[in-house]
Amino acid sequence: MNAAVNVESAAAPIPADVDTPEILVDVDILDRNIERMAQAVKAKGLALRPHAKTHKIPEIAARQLAAGAAGLTVATIGEAEVFAAAGVKDLFIAYPLWLSPQKAERIRRLAATTKISVGVDSESGAAALGAGLGDAAGGVSVLVEIDSGHHRSGVQPEAAAAVAWAASDAGLNVAGVFTFPGHSYAPGMPVEAAAQEQEALRQAAETLSAAGFEAAVRSGGSTPTALLTEGSSATEVRPGVYVFGDAQQLELGRCALEDIALTVAATVVSHHSTAPGTPPRFILDAGSKILGSDRPAWASGFGRLMDHPDARITALSEHHATVEWHGDGTPPPIGTKLRVIPNHVCLAMNLVDDVAVVSQGELVDRWTVAARGKNK
Repeated sequence: MNAAVNVESAAAPIPADVDTPEILVDVDILDRNIERMAQAVKAKGLALRPHAKTHKIPEIAARQLAAGAAGLTVATIGEAEVFAAAGVKDLFIAYPLWLSPQKAERIRRLAATTKISVGVDSESGAAALGAGLGDAAGGVSVLVEIDSGHHRSGVQPEAAAAVAWAASDAGLNVAGVFTFPGHSYAPGMPVEAAAQEQEALRQAAETLSAAGFEAAVRSGGSTPTALLTEGSSATEVRPGVYVFGDAQQLELGRCALEDIALTVAATVVSHHSTAPGTPPRFILDAGSKILGSDRPAWASGFGRLMDHPDARITALSEHHATVEWHGDGTPPPIGTKLRVIPNHVCLAMNLVDDVAVVSQGELVDRWTVAARGKNK
């Protein structure tokens, strides 16, 4: 896919006191994204449980909760510990944990102060979870993970009851089912993935009901599908990237340039000579160690330039981005600061200790990426 994006960027320029490379978060766009998703999901009669692995920042979590989020989704126990310490009282670890003694003790400590739910997708995993938690098992809810077409973790809908019985026998509270329609991250797939998500949740809920369980929670919704999810099968959605937007969402048509709240400030440090008739190239001081190296096969490059959407980032090294210049005019001169939209913001956020918070072209704050590196 080589989608042209011709929407005029409305974001403010890079503040003069920001050095490069640096992640910038435009707080005005961020707040608008948070409020818009909250209102859209509420209008559908769904709960919103944003995935905090995207931002990893307590200040952003507080904004999401203030806008009406029912709680947060996290990927790891470590992320749960960070957000529980920041005062979040309802957390779902959307992952089929296999509990070591160390992990079990951490879950027990979390459950003593915070409402904790955990994903399960096997009878053995459910049994190990209950055994590891011991007398604390009744204080932890589980959601059975369903494969709705992404074919990663999760069981088929008709297998949900066996996992639920294993969890119940282990002393755990079976609260419902969840799925991740991750195959929505491809051109032309969000609508189809949302439909498959709905059907999988419906079938799984019916399977649990027939086995005597109430699937009170039916959780789905990636950023590409969150606004396509309907309350007929789901009760909540768990988008994450929507707070920032990124180049993947831009090329999938799930956001516009004016919705991009996170960019990487970078400086042109070199021009590269090219043969006559070939596009000029230049080098930015932002490589894979701040942009992340994720590039789906359909993406037009390793990110996009916010203010020059026809340019293409054709290669990344650890500290270099090679940009191929297309369109009118000449390439920006050495020393020019540009804003890069990462392909996948979740990776970029895990590469820095803090971010520069900007508003109307001014640096207004710095936020610590408190859950960075909390991978277990």
